[in-house]
Amino acid sequence: MKGLAGKRVVVTGGASGIGAAIVERFLDEGSRVAVLDRDAAANRALSQRHPGLAGVLAVDVSDAAAVDGAFRELDRILGGIDVAINNAGISIRHDFLDITPEEWRKVMGVDLDGVFYVAQQAARRMLAAGGGVILNMGSTSGMNGYPRYADYDAAKAGVIELTRTMALELAPRIRVVCVCPGYVWTPMQEAEYTPEMKAAVDAKIPLRRHARPEEIAALYAFLASEEAPYITGHPVIIDGGEIAGGLASR
Repeated sequence: MKGLAGKRVVVTGGASGIGAAIVERFLDEGSRVAVLDRDAAANRALSQRHPGLAGVLAVDVSDAAAVDGAFRELDRILGGIDVAINNAGISIRHDFLDITPEEWRKVMGVDLDGVFYVAQQAARRMLAAGGGVILNMGSTSGMNGYPRYADYDAAKAGVIELTRTMALELAPRIRVVCVCPGYVWTPMQEAEYTPEMKAAVDAKIPLRRHARPEEIAALYAFLASEEAPYITGHPVIIDGGEIAGGLASR
């Protein structure tokens, strides 16, 4: 993609799943990449796979003070930020009536609060430097109801609206976009599925399969690049046609 070589890129939740694919893609594009992830073991494995990373910091994005400290360290490591990718997220599969206040806050803390904390820190630095791109991880779950994921769905809907408002306030110097995948085959998905469950979901998707993490990473690279200069303020869906038919495709 045009214009990504040498860009200073921060990826949250970059040690596994979609985040790891995003990290690899931006490294391939010649970007300087730093990762924020709370999984120390996964961070070590990522650093071993990609010794060219600018930095890998153990950070819980739901902790505002920890995020503040991490960005101070990023100032030292990168000397500025051109692209911030809010990928960190969690989900817990449970019925609405069974969600505890602690579980609700845990999901909201990572999936919505964490996006806000990271985006605010990044935006302040980008505005001081003249501009940048912030890409938030949404989901088709933020646009449609999915049983047993009420907290996750609500958080992702919040990310979409946060993205829209940020884009209005931060334009024209900063572009803000929300990437909304449908089903993506990651270790998190694999841990929740039986083979029968996966086959049933695949059958409902027009393209008849889950997305691959590298396909989501490719969209992030495009949106961050100089090839997408007029895209801001909207969710961009990548779902194999999953929600195109509404009830017909459920």
